[in-house]
This record gives sequence, structure tokens and C-alpha cells, in this order.
Amino acid sequence: MENLINWVSENGVDWAIQIGIAIAIFIVGKYVARMLSKLLQRAMRKSGTEEMLVGFIGNISYAVLLIAVVLAAVDSLGVNVTSLMAILGAAGLAVGLALKDSLGNFAAGVMIIIFRPFKIGDFITAGGASGVVDEIGLFATLMHTGDNQRMIIPNSGIIGGNITNTSALPTRRVDLVFGIGYDDNIGQARDIIMSVIEGDERILKDPAPAVTVGELADSSVNLNVRPWVNSGDYWPVRADLLEHIKLKFDAAGISIPYPQQDVYMHEVKATG
Repeated sequence: MENLINWVSENGVDWAIQIGIAIAIFIVGKYVARMLSKLLQRAMRKSGTEEMLVGFIGNISYAVLLIAVVLAAVDSLGVNVTSLMAILGAAGLAVGLALKDSLGNFAAGVMIIIFRPFKIGDFITAGGASGVVDEIGLFATLMHTGDNQRMIIPNSGIIGGNITNTSALPTRRVDLVFGIGYDDNIGQARDIIMSVIEGDERILKDPAPAVTVGELADSSVNLNVRPWVNSGDYWPVRADLLEHIKLKFDAAGISIPYPQQDVYMHEVKATG
């Protein structure tokens, strides 16, 4: 007991000073880490980075800086932090291997947010699914289909394949093919189609719509019909053109052929 009292009396002041220094390092370091994290978030916001990514990167940077501060405080106490860092590294590696799929989705989510191949409200085809984007998360993207089904697509599946963003551009071309009979008048059919197109105010004048002969098929002369519309009018205009042109063709006696096959039966009389 006397030896313990002597050791404390001899070393207590030094320990108190070291503990005070460690506490001071932690308090000051924590304040600096928070300030640096806020400065980073402010710079990201000025550059137009998505708020979700700003918050996440800010929290991650603060956590990393705080770990560095804790290690510095522990080191000031005379504790060897090399072994501690080795343990933390091994633990981080184990966690990374266990969560490699989640980390892959996270990395893909960061790429989506940074490069912005689509935004909320866009209609896209990606990850083997098509729908309207409702939410872009760090691990998955939420969409809904035209019949209002919810889809949750992992971000790695989106960024790892082709992305078709139907809503990215303000205008779209409607591509239709109408087949008429070989005995029908091509000029008359073209005039009928153009009259339907010109009567629809949703169809743009520039670029000008085009009606051309696309193919001399086996049973029909195929006409390519290609008007341009605003992206939001694509499906209504397409449906109306199909209906109205068909009705106009019927009224004008222009046929829309369909493949036919003639079968001839040859009777072989049995010989007896």
C-alpha cells in the first residue's frame, strides 16, 4: 500500500497533465472536425450536390475526423495506437467483406447522385424494369409502373447496365408503320395520313413530320409515319394516330393487309 501511495505521489501530477492534454485534444479536435465537416457540406451545396449526398458525406467525414481525434488523444496518453489501428483495420475489412453487396449499391447510389442520369419524376428503363422514378436512395431507387406497382431496384443493378431516360429530352418522335395493299394508291394514303397529322395541334411543325415508303413487304407496302411531339404527349398522340388513320383508311377503301397463306389439298386415290 505504501508503494502504491509513493507511486501515485510521484507520477500523479504527470498523469493528470497527460489526461488534461488528452481531454483538451479531444475537445478542440472535436470542434475542428465539426467545423471542417460543415465547411465541406457548405462547399458541396454551393456546387449543386444533392442534399442527401451532402448530409451523408458530411456525417462520414465528421466520423472519420473524430476517429483521428480520438486516436490522437489516446496517443497523448502514451498508449501505442499502432496495434489499435491494426485491430480497427481488420474489423473494417471484415465488415467490408460482409457488406460488399451493400457497399456496391452505396457506391452506385453515389454515382447516380453525382452524374444524374435521371431525376425524380423521369420515366426510365434500367435494371430490367421500367417506371417513373419516385426516390433515389443511396442503396436503392424506388419507381412505380404505369399500373401503379412499386419497384425497388438496387442501385448496382441500375448503374451496371444501360439506362434509357425517356423523359430526359423535351421532344420525342412517334414511330409508326402502316401497311397498305399493293393495289392501293400510295399518294392517297400519304395524303390521308398527313391530313390526320396536320389536324392534331399536339404534333410539332418543327421538326416536320415525315411519311415515307419504308418497305415493300411480302403482303403490303409499309409506310413509315414519323411525327414529332412534346415528350408528355407521346402516348396520347400515338394512340390517337393509330385510331384516326385506321378509320380514315376504312372510309377511303384503303386496305391494311395481313399475312395470308393458301393451303392446297391434293387427294391421292388409293389403288387396290
